[in-house]
Amino acid sequence: MSIQLGVIADDFTGATDIAGFMVQSGWKVVQLLNEPDENTVIPKDVDAIVVSLKSRSCPVDEAIIASLNTCQWLKNQAGCRQIFFKYCSTFDSTEKGNIGPVTDALMQALKADITVVTPALPVNGRTVVHGHLFVNGKLLNESGMQDHPVTPMTDANLLRVMEKQSQGQAGLVDLVTVLQGADAIKTQLTALQNQGVRYAITDAITMENLLPIAQAAKDLPLLTGGSGLGAAIATVKTGIAWQRDTALGEKPATTQRKAVILSGSCSQMTNAQVNTYAAIAPSRQVDVGECLSNPDYAKTLSAWVVEHQSNPLAPMLYATLPADKLKQVQQQYGMQQSSESVEKLFGEVVSLLKQRGFNTFIIAGGETSGKVVQSLGTQQLSIGAPIVPGVPWVKDRLSGDWLALKSGNFGQENFFQEAQEMYL
Repeated sequence: MSIQLGVIADDFTGATDIAGFMVQSGWKVVQLLNEPDENTVIPKDVDAIVVSLKSRSCPVDEAIIASLNTCQWLKNQAGCRQIFFKYCSTFDSTEKGNIGPVTDALMQALKADITVVTPALPVNGRTVVHGHLFVNGKLLNESGMQDHPVTPMTDANLLRVMEKQSQGQAGLVDLVTVLQGADAIKTQLTALQNQGVRYAITDAITMENLLPIAQAAKDLPLLTGGSGLGAAIATVKTGIAWQRDTALGEKPATTQRKAVILSGSCSQMTNAQVNTYAAIAPSRQVDVGECLSNPDYAKTLSAWVVEHQSNPLAPMLYATLPADKLKQVQQQYGMQQSSESVEKLFGEVVSLLKQRGFNTFIIAGGETSGKVVQSLGTQQLSIGAPIVPGVPWVKDRLSGDWLALKSGNFGQENFFQEAQEMYL
């Protein structure tokens, strides 16, 4: 069976996001959790391989090297027909990258003259109109993303954003063209390419708008975008249209669940989710000062989780803070140092809880998710049933542990409870 698509995702939650959408569109998908090498086992009988990198906010050179190595493995070792560079539907990046530089490097490696830039995920409120990215009807730079602690987004015009961080010119495939169908989009892509445009920003306001984009771009060596385009690519191949109420895939068994929630994201939605859950379940906030000064802090927190494991709802540890308090913490301890200390702590806590029989981990935040799966020693994940669009349950193919890896802004305010209701 030929592997249709090789996906290079710039963080862990983004990888499970696109994998989940493709599964709900009828594909078999496996997610790899480390940069692959000659010793990586190639999954069999799958339509797509999704590789999780930690390249969204690392130094540009590191992101490029990891992405190129992964691209080479997906093409030469796994034999994937097409490569997809997956980034967040809110286009998380800075003026220096990493979306633009990684796209340029992949285009050069794959000898691609033009690619699509399609972050739209309408089912989760991410739409693109006249090349401008909206989040739930608000321009990206007015949606709360302007306050992101790592990648503040201050411009909604994707053509400007892309050109500032890349080496080429951006052009637009507008909504009028998209509504005319795949042939019109393909004609516009050819016209843009003839004008020297390298990055075709595509408008989309519904999930259905993404289907003709996927059809028009099926022969391009490289695609870039969000998980909505991934769903459309799978649908074009299977004929199974993604639907919000579709629930293909396995979910955790009802019995023998020992679960914990770890929240590291400081997005607006995760703040609301933490506040909602803290009102109904055992919850404890992580102290950054203790992370930095107390070598036994992880033991203290893991012991607290164990003490509360008999509660009907799983205990929650959270480092989630609103923007003003997060800024104060970063000023006191330093942005990088405070972030890394929390990630390290969560990794230690997970390792200790794993020793105590915990087998279900609900995680909020891409960086936190990456540290958790690293601490668990997870190598490959099978993609299960969706909790909400973009957040599926996933299963460690070796240990059988179950995880929910949630991107910061995904899900509604009751997400943490909703995830557990699938097996309680």
